[in-house]
Amino acid sequence: MMKRLLWPAVALLLSGALGLGSVPGAAGATSGSAGAPSPSTPGLEAAQAISTITGVAISPLLGVSGVGAWKYFHTAPEKRARLPWYAQPWFWVPAMLLLGLVLLKDTLGTALPTAVKKPFDVAELIENKISGLVAAGAFVPLIAAIFRAGGEESGSLSEAGLAVVNLVPLLNVLTVPFAVAAFVVVWLVSHVIHVLILVSPFTSVDAGLKSLRLFLLSTVAGTAFVNPYVGAIWSLLIIVVCWFLAGWAFRLMWFGAVFSWDFATMRKHRFQPGPQANWVFTARPINQAPIRTYGKLSRGREGELVLSYRPWLILPRRNLVLPAGHCTVGRGLVYSEIRQHDGEVARPLLVLPPRYGTHETELNSIYQLGGVCDVGVIKGFKAFWRWLRDLFGAIDLGQGQTAPVVSTEQGNLGAN
Repeated sequence: MMKRLLWPAVALLLSGALGLGSVPGAAGATSGSAGAPSPSTPGLEAAQAISTITGVAISPLLGVSGVGAWKYFHTAPEKRARLPWYAQPWFWVPAMLLLGLVLLKDTLGTALPTAVKKPFDVAELIENKISGLVAAGAFVPLIAAIFRAGGEESGSLSEAGLAVVNLVPLLNVLTVPFAVAAFVVVWLVSHVIHVLILVSPFTSVDAGLKSLRLFLLSTVAGTAFVNPYVGAIWSLLIIVVCWFLAGWAFRLMWFGAVFSWDFATMRKHRFQPGPQANWVFTARPINQAPIRTYGKLSRGREGELVLSYRPWLILPRRNLVLPAGHCTVGRGLVYSEIRQHDGEVARPLLVLPPRYGTHETELNSIYQLGGVCDVGVIKGFKAFWRWLRDLFGAIDLGQGQTAPVVSTEQGNLGAN
């Protein structure tokens, strides 16, 4: 109920800010001539701010550095020293150079092996988190403070000795938190692209995901350039859609954070699975737990698999009994998973973070599952290698037969 009622209030407030553009003298924005509107009204500034915040949320580093460079070159040289930090060359020039390196990585990345490209994808994902945090804390409040104190009307009243109530700080107090909230929900959904690139084993997919984000960013910039109010309306639609995707995007964001940390620190080489419980993600919705819910997997008193998790990572803990069935551990190239078998059909049940790579046999033993098998790209690689060895009459060292894919320390694999 709160989710359904809160966002219409946000949209109403931002739309009201747009409407202030038609109010003469709002927040001291009138010019000296009677009835002549200022070239920059609060409504126009609100429209530009909404489009700017939305565009920056889609790509924080590109958005902040682009806005800063544009502001620098459209400011008189004698006034550039007073520009905010993001419009100073010491910020946007290195940011542009870093964006050039990212573009070079994306251009050459399709020709690189997955194992070589993944460290750069991890670095870009971390950069997106840092730039998003900086933008939310230091850039968005500056852009969202669209109301300015001053104006001739308030000045003349104060000279006459009359007290004037300045509502400008209150208006900014109302707009800035909502602007930050809008930035966060759009950034969460945009950040999903980096997570998908990280977990995807196919480099050709990355270019399509980056092109999608660039296209969305260009629609925001293009509509705002044609008409600021049209750009603001389009940005508000994007914000509303992202609001309803925020929960899904938050779980995927945490999924990417765990994966990037495990990759960046090479954690699997110094990690040992817990003898009782281990961290996992759900691979599909299970009862009330949505996909990519993060929790600890353990065995219950009667031998059932139990997932203990906290919604949004901080809410009260819940215990979910997983569906009963024959399960195995699937060994993948980027990450492994626990699969549930129903006859000849095997479906992913849980996703294991990268730290469990090379520890699949131990997990199989801890949870007394049905064995270990290769899945995804690894399964394809091994099948191709076996075919190639058979083609040339190669055999395994000292055994004369193809090594089995399945480990049956705790049981048989079954259909797969």
